[in-house]
Amino acid sequence: MSSVMVLRGQASSWAMRDELCDGPAKVSWKANEDQRNECIKKEKLKSECMNYVRVLQPLNDNVLYVCGTNAFRPICDHLLRHNLFIFFCVCVEDGELYSGTSLNFLGSEKAIFRKSQGKQISTEYNFLWLIDPEFVSVDLIRGSPKGDDDDKVYFFFTEVAVEQEYFGKVLIPRVARVCKGDQGGLKILWKRWTSFLKATLLCRSPDLNYVFNVVNDVFILKSPSLKEPLIYGVFTAQFNNIGMSAVCVYSMTSIEKNFAEGPYMNKPMDMDSKWARHQGDIPYPRPGMCINSFDRANNYNSSLSLPDKTLLFAKDHHMMYDAVTTIGINPILIKQNVNYLQIVVDQVEALDKNIYYVMFIGTERGTVQKAISGNNKGPATIIEEIKLYPYLEHIDTMHLFSKKNERYIYTGSVSGVVQIPVAFCDKHGTCVDCVLAKDPYCAWNPRELSCVNILQKGNTDRNLIQKFDGDASVCIGKDKIKEIVVNHMLNPGNTAKLECYSKSNYTNAVWSFGRSKLNWKNPKYQRLNNALLIFDITKEDTGDYQCVLNKSGFDYQVVKHVLKLNPAKESNL
Repeated sequence: MSSVMVLRGQASSWAMRDELCDGPAKVSWKANEDQRNECIKKEKLKSECMNYVRVLQPLNDNVLYVCGTNAFRPICDHLLRHNLFIFFCVCVEDGELYSGTSLNFLGSEKAIFRKSQGKQISTEYNFLWLIDPEFVSVDLIRGSPKGDDDDKVYFFFTEVAVEQEYFGKVLIPRVARVCKGDQGGLKILWKRWTSFLKATLLCRSPDLNYVFNVVNDVFILKSPSLKEPLIYGVFTAQFNNIGMSAVCVYSMTSIEKNFAEGPYMNKPMDMDSKWARHQGDIPYPRPGMCINSFDRANNYNSSLSLPDKTLLFAKDHHMMYDAVTTIGINPILIKQNVNYLQIVVDQVEALDKNIYYVMFIGTERGTVQKAISGNNKGPATIIEEIKLYPYLEHIDTMHLFSKKNERYIYTGSVSGVVQIPVAFCDKHGTCVDCVLAKDPYCAWNPRELSCVNILQKGNTDRNLIQKFDGDASVCIGKDKIKEIVVNHMLNPGNTAKLECYSKSNYTNAVWSFGRSKLNWKNPKYQRLNNALLIFDITKEDTGDYQCVLNKSGFDYQVVKHVLKLNPAKESNL
């Protein structure tokens, strides 16, 4: 049985519970009273001066790295989970902390920095480096196993565009990169990054003539089966009056090639001049690059030994001229009337030996949409939407956690953290329902007559049924059409609501009265998503109403509603 685990953090506390347990086990993690009072004195709202969870990062099988706002004094810690009991300890992995954040209370000084054993290196505080950035993600990509290239840290954010002429503040999505071995310059760029470069992430739909210029979250998919990491970003538009969101996918090669070979952008001579492509010479070693084996062979062993020409150029040339474009022409997924806020991505090898990419996308209404892609060029297909919170609240953090045969999604919001499995296969009660769900995690077990998760231990039966082409004919003879009968006793003139729910998405409901399909032009009938309304009930409206649930041409459930009039009221007609 699939279960949901909730880690509650309403305002300032933590709690974890399993839906099968009697109650929550709680651990308090509050901003202390002095910190809250100081926060309020600095003209922040009382509701802001709490400790809200904003970072949730799995580190290994049993540890989550968590950070909270802590009344505008951010705090991080480690959360250990074992048999639903949690506690805290203090640890900083490798002694290094990379962050893109504000360095002051007012939020006016934002920087990308690294703190290691009391030493700090960061970006400059001027518009040539960063301008009002809103950071959404940071991740480490390891260099070559041979040791001829450095590890790199990537930052993703939205900032105010300065390189083009706009009326007002127009936002633009960026990717920035620094090298893990960067020690700053000896004199020029002392305690500043010598390897900081940034480029625009282009997410647009030529078909719709629409540009998504705000990045809300990024997930980097790393896997031994991939030739290179893949970057998934969820985007919206700055002036999003039609509520449109998109998922765009980028290759790591395209980003690295831009930084390693692309042209730089020249800063303007003054504020009234335009930014332009750099046309002059580029010094060696190439500015903004990590120290590699070739550089070391030429006696450039660290950033501290870089020549002044390289450092001076790097100080004034952080932006690349070319934008990073997506895999494929269009976004892999575009959806209207929803704001995408978070994303994590998993890989699944289905029974047909093909690899499927599964995206879990958090929304502003507290739901997670599950979308499937076979090649990352799109279009992806949404197969499920899961409601995690009772109220319409933003999902602020999402993380994928894998352990042997178990995989979970963690989501965080203002009210708490929820753990869910990557698939609820057991909700599909029939072969047709299981197969037509097109979920690469799920397959029908004809021996056990159940829909099972193929990743779980023991689900290796060669007779498992899984199809992705919409053909469920293989299920013929393996399912019995279920019939559910619901009786209604109504008074004349009442309105009847006849419900017909399906656990599966994209199911058609065919309604009939007696032996005839309903005439939807009749004003007595109104069709809802999961129900039928019949107004002003009379004796002529009594009888059998049938709802047949159909998916891809297969009937798999019948709901029969029997309407009768109250005899005592009927005699008064």
